[in-house]
Amino acid sequence: MKRFLAALGVCVAVALPAKAEQYITVLTGGTSGVYYPLGVALSSIYGKAIPGAKVTVQATKASVENLNLLQAGRGEIAFTLGDSLSQAWKGDEEAGFKSKLEKLRTIAAIYPNYIQIVASKDSGVKTLADLKGKRISVGAPKSGTELNARAIFGAAGLTYKDFAKTEYLPFAESVDLIKNRQLDATLISAGLGVAAIKDLATSQDITIVSVPADVVEKVGDPAYIAETIPANSYSGQAEAVPTAAVRNLLVTHSGVSDDAAYAMTKSLFENLDALAAAHVAAKQIKLDASTLKSPVPLHPGAAKFYKEKGLM
Repeated sequence: MKRFLAALGVCVAVALPAKAEQYITVLTGGTSGVYYPLGVALSSIYGKAIPGAKVTVQATKASVENLNLLQAGRGEIAFTLGDSLSQAWKGDEEAGFKSKLEKLRTIAAIYPNYIQIVASKDSGVKTLADLKGKRISVGAPKSGTELNARAIFGAAGLTYKDFAKTEYLPFAESVDLIKNRQLDATLISAGLGVAAIKDLATSQDITIVSVPADVVEKVGDPAYIAETIPANSYSGQAEAVPTAAVRNLLVTHSGVSDDAAYAMTKSLFENLDALAAAHVAAKQIKLDASTLKSPVPLHPGAAKFYKEKGLM
C-alpha cells in the first residue's frame, strides 16, 4: 500500500505541470539614447504586471538590428523607427533587410523621433548647406538613425561624399569626438532630451541645425513629418528649431502568444507615468487612433486590447 501511494504521488506530480515561465527580451538601442532607458522602464513594468515573466533588456544598434532579431525569434518586443519598419516589411536589402521580415507584428505606435542635427558652435555650421566639407557622424551603420541621415541629407542635395569625413558611430561616441574637436557635427534621431545632446550642450556651445519643411517634403516618405524642437530643449538653445520627425513603434513577432502580446500592450498603456518618469519623450505616448498606424499588421493580442478600448 505504501509503495502504491508513493507511486500515485509521482503520477499526480507528473500530471500537474508547473506554470510555464514567460521570457520577454526587450530590444532597445544604445545606452545613451532614448530607447534604452524606456526599455529598462518597460522591463520593470512587464516584470511586475505579467505573472511568471522573466524580463531582460538588451542594448543594440537599434531599429534595423532589432527588427532582424525579432524575425529570428531572438526577442519578444523591440523599439523601431517607422521608416525602418516599412523597409523591413518590404525587404529592402539596401536598408539592411535581406528579405521581407514577414513575422513582424505591431504592438503600438508611440512617440516621435526628432531628427536632431547638432554642431559645435566653433564649427561655424548653421545650415544644412554649411555641412559641406565638414566632419560628420551619421549614426551606427545601417541603424535607423543612419537611414534617417541618408534620407534628410539626400533631400537637402547632400551625399556622404560632400563631407570631409563621414563616421558611422552611435550617439555617445559621436558626441565624444565633437568634444575632442575630431568631428564638427552629428545627426541624432531620438526623442527630445536625448542624453547625448544634453551632455554635449553642457560641455560646450552648440548649434541645432534647422531642417526646413520643404526639405522634409522632398524626402517623399509619409513616415517623415515636419516638426519643431521647442526652445530650451537643450542648454543654450534659445530658439525653436524646425526639423523632421519619424514615429517610433513597439513591435513584436508572430511567434509571441496572443496572451503575451495582450499583456504587453495592456500593461504598457496602464503604466505611462512610469515610462514618462524614465524619459521625458514618453510623455508624448497617447492611447488614440494614431497608436494603430503602422506599415505592419497588429498582433492579434494587441488588437484585442484596442478593441476593448473602442479603437477598433
